[in-house]
Amino acid sequence: MEYTIVLLPGDGIGPEVVGQAVRVLKFVSQSSGAVFHFDEHKIGGSSIDQFGSALTDETLAICQKADAVMLGAVGGPKWDNPDGKVRPEQGLLALRKGLGVFANLRPVKVHPDLISSSRSNLKNWPGWI
Repeated sequence: MEYTIVLLPGDGIGPEVVGQAVRVLKFVSQSSGAVFHFDEHKIGGSSIDQFGSALTDETLAICQKADAVMLGAVGGPKWDNPDGKVRPEQGLLALRKGLGVFANLRPVKVHPDLISSSRSNLKNWPGWI
């Protein structure tokens, strides 16, 4: 199978993290036979610097056609003006809206002694405790 993955390295440590993730995917490709085509574009501060927009319409359209999008970090001290007209996080919000996603889900492991402190009381949480 072949997959197109749009890379949005972003700012700060984002390019480094995305670069290492690409190395992992290349290894996966070699060992699985899957073929990954990478297409890198800008988001966040780096996009503001080059295009004046945190996420261009062109980049969003490319993301919408891709099989997957790998997003790095956005923002940094250079763009930390709360009164700025264009802010890096606007790219992230536009990407979420344009792709119809709204949440950042991460694996969670709850320490058993803290279960009673949870609002939802995770006694029935499947297999993670």
